[in-house]
Amino acid sequence: MRDRITRFFSSRWGIIVTGAIIGIIAPLLQLLGNPKNMGICVACFERDIVGSLGLHRNAATQYLRPEIMGMVLGATIAALIFREFRARSGSAPLVRFILGMVAMIGALVFLGCPWRALLRLAGGDLNAILGIAGLVVGVGIGVAFLKSGYSLGRSNRTSPAAGWVMPVLMVVLLLLAVFRVSFVKDGALFFSASGPGSMAAPLLISLAAGLIIGFLAQRSRFCTMGALRDVILMKDTHLLSGVGALLVVAFVMNLLLGQFKLGFAAQPVAHSNHLWNFLGMVLAGLAFALAGGCPGRQLFLAGEGDGDAGVFVLGMLAGAAVSHNFGLAATPDSVTEGVLKVGGISTWGMVAVFVGLAVCVVIGLTMRERTAK
Repeated sequence: MRDRITRFFSSRWGIIVTGAIIGIIAPLLQLLGNPKNMGICVACFERDIVGSLGLHRNAATQYLRPEIMGMVLGATIAALIFREFRARSGSAPLVRFILGMVAMIGALVFLGCPWRALLRLAGGDLNAILGIAGLVVGVGIGVAFLKSGYSLGRSNRTSPAAGWVMPVLMVVLLLLAVFRVSFVKDGALFFSASGPGSMAAPLLISLAAGLIIGFLAQRSRFCTMGALRDVILMKDTHLLSGVGALLVVAFVMNLLLGQFKLGFAAQPVAHSNHLWNFLGMVLAGLAFALAGGCPGRQLFLAGEGDGDAGVFVLGMLAGAAVSHNFGLAATPDSVTEGVLKVGGISTWGMVAVFVGLAVCVVIGLTMRERTAK
């Protein structure tokens, strides 16, 4: 039975089914309470978790999102069942941490991860086109570095206990989400009373959704960055089939549920500053390519014992704190008394994007495999 399931999920139909199920779940989570066009967003949800822990103080984005915990633990369950849980680490951890930080900065300039870019487009947000274009360009630059010998090296097997760090951390966060422990007066945990952080589907449903996605994605190797990389590098459309299924099914679901709103201006938790939508995702896409996976894929790898992916996830969490504490994240469009105010990013946010791009280029040029003479 295990072999049969493995063969199915390694096939094109397996990746299509995974993408389609994510495309069903995300709009349903939105219907049940998650923010509009944000049924699932790894970057945004990790940002909310950081806020709930008090590591940034943006009161509108503070909630322990069970979907993230579920995605990691779902991948762990799948890896254990199919005997793929392997503790490994040691491949340029500090570089991966920095890549995670700059990837999150880019994602929060766009206001979404690659999954949310697809879901925003499926909901009618045309600003997502600029983000997806930026993602393609960023991944394309990353592929150019790969072709020139870029590598972060190989991970090595390590103590099994090291592989359990991220799953155990997710269990701890899940318990905090369930019991909302009060540690000190007016201290962590924090939960938004308004804004996107206050919008959430019921906890058990969100957790179940994350577990299903984590399980299926671990089996199928679902990855948005990997889909683009494989098309550019090898003309292989296997992973892209799953990405396409996600987009098409989410679009149909939004139409059926009355959640489709076509346009650029005043889209939910989005801004219509086209240049920075594009450049934010160029930065994120390049960082994802250099790190070897989109933020969802990094969660799934961390769930199956990959400490290097876990370091990248921690880097993204740190990047979320930096983005909000230093005013680098974008602000969404808003409408006040019928007047549209276009959102965007601060001057420091613009500087951060260019610094992040420079950091990625330096990493791409310097982290190369050396061949023995």
